[in-house]
Amino acid sequence: MKTLVLATDGSSYSDAAARCIADKTLFGSDVTVHVVHCMPDLSGDIRSLVGKAEVDAWYAEESAGAMRSVCTILTEAGMPFEQHALVGFPPERIIEHAKHAGAAAIVMGSHGRGVFVEAIMGSVAGRVVAHAECPVLLVKAPKA
Repeated sequence: MKTLVLATDGSSYSDAAARCIADKTLFGSDVTVHVVHCMPDLSGDIRSLVGKAEVDAWYAEESAGAMRSVCTILTEAGMPFEQHALVGFPPERIIEHAKHAGAAAIVMGSHGRGVFVEAIMGSVAGRVVAHAECPVLLVKAPKA
């Protein structure tokens, strides 16, 4: 059984990536999907004002919301999956999780903002592609 990492940000682009896995054309049906969502770590200033329990609850709530739609897509397709809420620098944590899980590939939605915007804002997908040790599949959402 292959392990895939599906990195989601809760967008329609992530839903397109989930549908790519769920249609079983590229990867078949003998896969387990690790659905991951990563939140940047909060600064020490914020952590000092809010208790650990509240911060952890906020992380869990945000990640659950971001993973909800892709999990629904995978459930409806009968695909087995695990959910993982990560905290830290998203590209780094996604790659670490994929390595730890022995992932055959990382699948992500691509916003496709263009070279200029990506150069200014940065791109999680671009960094994952550049540094991952396994193949990375970027999926574009179909135009409405």
